[in-house]
Amino acid sequence: MSLTRLQTLQIELKKLDLDGFLIPHTDEYQGEYIPPYARRLEWLTGFTGSAGLAIVNHSESAIFVDGRYTLAVQKQTKHFKPYNSKHCPPKKWLLKQPVSKIGYDPWLHTPAELKPLQRSAEIVGSQLIACENNPIDKIWQDKRPSPPAELIVAHSICYSGETSQSKRHHIAKDLANRKIFAAILTASDSIAWLLNIRGGDIPRVPVPLSFAILYATGTTDLFIIPREIDAELLEHLGTEININSLTDFGPALKKLTKQLILVDPKRTATWIVNQLNTIVEGTDPCVLSKACKNKTEIFGSKQAHILDGIAVTKFLHWLDTNDTDEIQAAQRLEQFRREDSKLHDLSFDTISATGSNAAIVHYQATEQSNKQLHSLYLVDSGGQYLHGTTDVTRTIAIDPPTAEQKQCFTLVLKGHINVATCRFPPGTTGSQLDILARHALWQAGLDYDHGTGHGVGSFLSVHEGPQNISTRPNKTALQPGMILSNEPGYYKEGSFGIRIENLLLVVEKGEQLGFETLTLVPIDLKLVNFDLLTEFEIDWLQKYHSKVLEVIGPKLNLTVRNWLQKTLRINQYLHRCS
Repeated sequence: MSLTRLQTLQIELKKLDLDGFLIPHTDEYQGEYIPPYARRLEWLTGFTGSAGLAIVNHSESAIFVDGRYTLAVQKQTKHFKPYNSKHCPPKKWLLKQPVSKIGYDPWLHTPAELKPLQRSAEIVGSQLIACENNPIDKIWQDKRPSPPAELIVAHSICYSGETSQSKRHHIAKDLANRKIFAAILTASDSIAWLLNIRGGDIPRVPVPLSFAILYATGTTDLFIIPREIDAELLEHLGTEININSLTDFGPALKKLTKQLILVDPKRTATWIVNQLNTIVEGTDPCVLSKACKNKTEIFGSKQAHILDGIAVTKFLHWLDTNDTDEIQAAQRLEQFRREDSKLHDLSFDTISATGSNAAIVHYQATEQSNKQLHSLYLVDSGGQYLHGTTDVTRTIAIDPPTAEQKQCFTLVLKGHINVATCRFPPGTTGSQLDILARHALWQAGLDYDHGTGHGVGSFLSVHEGPQNISTRPNKTALQPGMILSNEPGYYKEGSFGIRIENLLLVVEKGEQLGFETLTLVPIDLKLVNFDLLTEFEIDWLQKYHSKVLEVIGPKLNLTVRNWLQKTLRINQYLHRCS
């Protein structure tokens, strides 16, 4: 009988005189979305989600996930005990474990992540020990993908709205004023934004994996896996940006030991921090500027949402006239998006879920789990366009909805409208707005175990910080130009799932701030219980659909346009409710 991967790892740990090991879902660049070669957590446990941590120990092997994945992890893992990290975080779990020597890869953990784990270990007399080589890399030999080295291309100023030189010198000026010699950049999307480059090293995220050192002079050293670099890219980068091999990064850090260096402890691997002597802890200097889109990026995002709205509306018409299953529906939606040549890729793998599968928040259909569409159908999808990134979720009634389904959908819709229409003073954070999305659900004793909104990049990652809308405290104030999702939901385990998601742009509303909805996709009125909506909420729904018709309608063929006009006639549903 062959050994499981967990057993093989445990044997390797004994050779290293270790009782356990930490396995996070991350890579050395600390990204949420990682290339296949770095998916150690998935290889070991079978868990495919975008966030999680496993701890192998002699007493128990555990895996910790957030509320999005509590159902999925139970289905995907066999030899690991699952925990909801909100209720039992790893630091709390370690306090209940016997004395252990637990190894970790310093390339895969930031100082901020390790600090609470080390504190718990010290309390019980355990040790966290940095390993020079990751033991999973030693045992993962069969069919392991190679690190990617895809083509790197210039991102034109017609999409970025600002030159790399302008961005670099603006940040460099701040570094110089603070007497900081250089900043270490480890987030690939920050580097792509700063240098106005894009790539294909990560599926669905158009960035090259890289590290960078931005000096207070504005010059930048870029470190990448060697690959072919064409003359056009070299001309774009200019003389202030130097391309280096990834193997040169460590020696370059050694040269900075006598200098004051800016490091983000939440985004930088512990190994990197350990190479430096004098550091200033601070936020990645690209993050806030990247989050606040300029006029060109805002215009581009609006154009991307028009293209995306056309594709998704065509899909919803097709869905209304065809019987299909989860996999075929996702494929057909992608086909509609790819009809427009401006689509570069999807922004993430489409979540196509019906019935009880839709109650699994980040469900991914497989041949084994695939179902014919019935009951409610939840589809969460998005596109990567050169001028913007989209993300939209709709819940569709495939069968006549039950009274419970209509009630839950309407409560979610009320929360969605509350957020979309909110006005708030400057300085307000997303965590202060989160209750607006949950209030109606809470009054019915319902809730959802995920955030309400995340930041979205500009032809970059579909998940972007530092802004969000969540119950988790967030000190970053919402600012004009930020793009966030608005996606409250409700999930009844074993029965159905509901989510309504649009992207919002933070805009000025007089002396206050508010949101402009970017997404242009119809909401299924068959699922609305209009008796639960106020006149204000009904008016918002009518105006939203009027805008969809005005912008998207003329770009559809006659058949789809007539279908859209018919399906959005609110009066037919108001009459039934009166």
